[in-house]
Amino acid sequence: MPEISALDIELSPQRFDATTPFQLSVPFDVTAPVVFDVDVSVDFFDRNGERAGRSQMRAEGWHIWWLPRGKYTAHALAPALDLAPGRYRAQVALWAKVDDVDTRIAGAELHFEIAAGAGGGPTLSWQLRSRDGAVDIAQLPWRRGDDWIYKHFDHAALTTTDYLLGNSPLLKGRVLDVGCGDGITDLGIALRKRPAEMVGIDPFGSFARLPEVLQQAQLPADCVPSNLRFLPASANEIPFADNYFDVVVSWGSLEHIAGGYAKAFSEIRRVLRPGGLLMVHPGLFYSDIGNHLNEFRFAKEEPYVHLKRSREWLREQVLKGEVERMDRAGSDATPEEYWRFFTELNPITVDAFEKELRGLDFEPWRVALRTHERVDYTPELQPYSFVDLAVGELYISAYNRKAA
Repeated sequence: MPEISALDIELSPQRFDATTPFQLSVPFDVTAPVVFDVDVSVDFFDRNGERAGRSQMRAEGWHIWWLPRGKYTAHALAPALDLAPGRYRAQVALWAKVDDVDTRIAGAELHFEIAAGAGGGPTLSWQLRSRDGAVDIAQLPWRRGDDWIYKHFDHAALTTTDYLLGNSPLLKGRVLDVGCGDGITDLGIALRKRPAEMVGIDPFGSFARLPEVLQQAQLPADCVPSNLRFLPASANEIPFADNYFDVVVSWGSLEHIAGGYAKAFSEIRRVLRPGGLLMVHPGLFYSDIGNHLNEFRFAKEEPYVHLKRSREWLREQVLKGEVERMDRAGSDATPEEYWRFFTELNPITVDAFEKELRGLDFEPWRVALRTHERVDYTPELQPYSFVDLAVGELYISAYNRKAA
């Protein structure tokens, strides 16, 4: 069964003048649990076969990251088609990513006539609508934008696989996520890249919340593929044989390993095969966001508060429990747990982390830094380096160059 299929593509009317609205409807059904990167394109050709213009839904601002199972219609609209008089044909195509490849799903060729027009070229606006009980487009995380699920199912998954791992063929092999949390990033990777095996480990078993997260995301329960599984395991004792994985990823987890991450780093190196790829995004303690307390008003109001204030003062503020919770797909940590999380944070810096990475025979491939716009040095911040304070986030991919 196809993952997505187009129905009758309709153009109305078939004859236009300078005041006739243009309306193109492309109804389609998503039959798989979820389909990625849906798009519609229209190419206009004159009677001589010369291209007269092109419009594409994605290029016009509608990036359809994914759609769950359901029925939808894409609409292309214009007050008038600004084409010179004559006969034209429009080649309409429906696209989606299938096995991570942009694929033409269906198409149609429609013929129409321009009775009068200026000839400047067609300009279309696009809309996407649900039909027959499908989920409201406005409720999908990628449409809402600043959302926990969007940040992880879409942004974190694609930052990992495409931006930092370069869509490497190794992603088709065995992939491990160390510190997978609720598992939504792993699901985003597994569905898009379809690796032979995708494993997420987390000692706290947070992935048990994944069904709840799916419900919040408007994703069907049966979208979890058979190649994805989760284990309540620690990064300090990864329950797999040497050289088992082709890729290991770790997004925001190494800073949370109580007592340090040296053993975890050694375990990652052990289970990752020679020539395998590591992608790691460690939290940087000395950055403004490195305290992981941004859900507390006092941390938002005072930059670098964890470096300026005493531990006693910080503890008092946290235990007051005045939390403005971000959307974390069901996370309900207590103030006491927040304080424990803070006290367990590993003080990772860019310079020290690079030395540790190279010391374990990892060869950096891609590195990305996100810096704070400005650091205002106060007396309390004078002991800290420019780099440690200014770099907010660090992303690295590296090859495992250990001996075979």
